[in-house]
Amino acid sequence: MAGTVALLVLPWRSLAQAARRRIGFLAVGDGSGQALNQAERVFLDGLRNHGWIDGKNLTIEYRFSHPPDRLSASVAELIALHPDVLIAPGPKAAVALKSATGTIPIVFVAVADPVGLGLVQSLSRPGGNITGLATMVPDDFVAKRLEILRELVPGASKIALLVNPDNPMHRLYFAEEIPRMARKLGIALLTVEATTADELDVAFASAAAQHADGIIDFGDPLTYVQAPRIIALAAKYHLPANYLFRHFANGGLSVYGADTGDLFRRAGDYVNKILKGAKPSDLPVERPTKFDLVINMKTAKALGLTVPPSLLIRADEVIE
Repeated sequence: MAGTVALLVLPWRSLAQAARRRIGFLAVGDGSGQALNQAERVFLDGLRNHGWIDGKNLTIEYRFSHPPDRLSASVAELIALHPDVLIAPGPKAAVALKSATGTIPIVFVAVADPVGLGLVQSLSRPGGNITGLATMVPDDFVAKRLEILRELVPGASKIALLVNPDNPMHRLYFAEEIPRMARKLGIALLTVEATTADELDVAFASAAAQHADGIIDFGDPLTYVQAPRIIALAAKYHLPANYLFRHFANGGLSVYGADTGDLFRRAGDYVNKILKGAKPSDLPVERPTKFDLVINMKTAKALGLTVPPSLLIRADEVIE
């Protein structure tokens, strides 16, 4: 009798397991950052809104490429699992996955210029096996961040840009846009580089040694995860800063950028459509619809800065 029951139950279990869809999630980082974990939770919420629940009808395989030289191994591991969809937060993960497969659907999140990187043919017609959510916006987005910092620091003429030379989006932008922007704004833009957490200390020391009036974090998985360390370094070197991601407002002077949580939530919409049969080539790349301008008054006071009323009026949040 027991044997008969087992024969009846096992096929159903096999069917339930087979019915699970599989997602591969690749992030360049160690996965320990609170902000990165929060982004994952928002992504899971986005999936749950469509009835996809990890551990029930969905299995999510996470790979965090840390140290950076593990990226190729992480990519190979995910591809070998034959997932239904791959998730690529940031340009480095997106480029790595796109180079590894031309068949498995890929959804990227928070890539500034997917066209410039060669990920898609155009925003409206991506082509190929990849689509997602860009952070590219018109009207010189970086110039707006510089203007916000200069409002906070009147007379600032030399601003450091914190970049990761391993980030393909940074390489693309600096080759074309930064020299033009410096000429247009009439200010000196100097770059300080970091590819690892330890190099962040060197980057900030360099900015201070070059007498920078402020610093802008260009935005990268490294800095996203290392937000507390970066905020502490800005305070140590007395550098007014502007950041790209909302979680930097917890101690950081100012933030202006796309709502990353909203982007990860919307990534769940793409995954849902693909799991239901849509092709990435038929899903246009979307841009941000929500932005955060946050000013931390406590940090401004510690830096001896007076925040102009015009900036406070425009802010989405003012932290006292």
